[in-house]
Amino acid sequence: MTRTILRGARWPGDVAWSDGRITAVGSVPAEDGDEVIRVDGDIVTAGLINTHHHFYQWMTRGWAFDCTLFGWLTTLYPVWARLTPEDVEVASAVAMGELALTGCTTAADHHYIVPGGDDSVFDAIASAARTIGIRAYIARGSMDLGQSRGGLPPDSVVEDLDTILASTESVYQRLHDGDRIVVTVAPCSPFSVTTELMTASAELARRLGLRLHTHLAETLDEEHSCLERFGKRPLQLLDDLGWIAPDVWVAHGIYFDDAEVARLGETRTGIAHCPSSNSRLGSGIARVVDLTAVGAPVGLGVDGVASNEIGRLFPEMRMALFLARQRDLSATTFAPADALRLATEGGARCLGRDDVGRLAPGLRADVVVWPGEDLADVLDPVAGLVLGPERTARHVFVDGTAVVHDRHLVNADIEALHADLARRARRLWPDGAG
Repeated sequence: MTRTILRGARWPGDVAWSDGRITAVGSVPAEDGDEVIRVDGDIVTAGLINTHHHFYQWMTRGWAFDCTLFGWLTTLYPVWARLTPEDVEVASAVAMGELALTGCTTAADHHYIVPGGDDSVFDAIASAARTIGIRAYIARGSMDLGQSRGGLPPDSVVEDLDTILASTESVYQRLHDGDRIVVTVAPCSPFSVTTELMTASAELARRLGLRLHTHLAETLDEEHSCLERFGKRPLQLLDDLGWIAPDVWVAHGIYFDDAEVARLGETRTGIAHCPSSNSRLGSGIARVVDLTAVGAPVGLGVDGVASNEIGRLFPEMRMALFLARQRDLSATTFAPADALRLATEGGARCLGRDDVGRLAPGLRADVVVWPGEDLADVLDPVAGLVLGPERTARHVFVDGTAVVHDRHLVNADIEALHADLARRARRLWPDGAG
């Protein structure tokens, strides 16, 4: 096989791969037949990993911008109920296209709105992933606790337990390949599902060998709801249901006390930290430094762009660093390298992957080249990357195959995708809007 070498990077030096796997990093001697890509002065990292997203929410950017989580959700549930699988495919293509352009090679989507029970929506997400070319973790999300039974979502967007379980297994059989398309099992949240669904979902996931995902401890409203309904804090509720475990990662994870932080570290339960979305909704600041200190896997998540209108993972590194320092009132407990680690190695741990997230021989060649022309005067290249302005990746490779080349998607036209998305999104706007 031909060996590909990125030559001349300022950090970490040359990177070589063959047959989709990294073979060398640092100073790499030339060999006959090498395919050389010059990246002089640029910065090379492992591909970024997005551990929590809602791709479909690209259809509803800029809604309910003056609401906290529960009000935001009740505003948007009826709007999301109008989405078609075709809408979701376009939104997913935009979501993954924007992610790829900004260095993301693996993205986890949590999709829990299935209007009319049409689970072809998951095929639509997989189709978009194949078009863009990045790895996709597709969560068969679910809600079975409507307002008539004390839940938050309207009854029109919930499903019954048996339908959810049968659909989840069908989606797994149709789509899961364990590498490029990975199906996960993901009841939405403690305030939108029954304990019966949580228990049955865990049993199904473990029978199929799939990972589990849900929202947890995102807001004080959620905490109050759990205490009122169950007499337990959210983490204790999930722990009693067998959900605090190494095959689980949860989204947000803001409101954990000291004992709960220790429990997450003990069980190696992952946390998808979504700093911009949490800030936009006024939810709070996760205890990232404490969680990582006890060994809990912590990755970064964009969350949906209805609560993080940027839709890119790169800015989350800077935001994670800033919020960690604000929470701890310290400029030393969380460094730029720590933020990059969340976006790469930490994300891989959340998703249960040991073959991505680092630049090391034997790992998959998920590699990003960041333009470094404006960082030539910066003392520390990683600090310059993380703390500097947002940037589009120069090149992005997944398994050694380019999905972004010279700052453009290889397999899609992002402007055309945005135009299609805008046409579809306007259909959902209230009369007289825009």
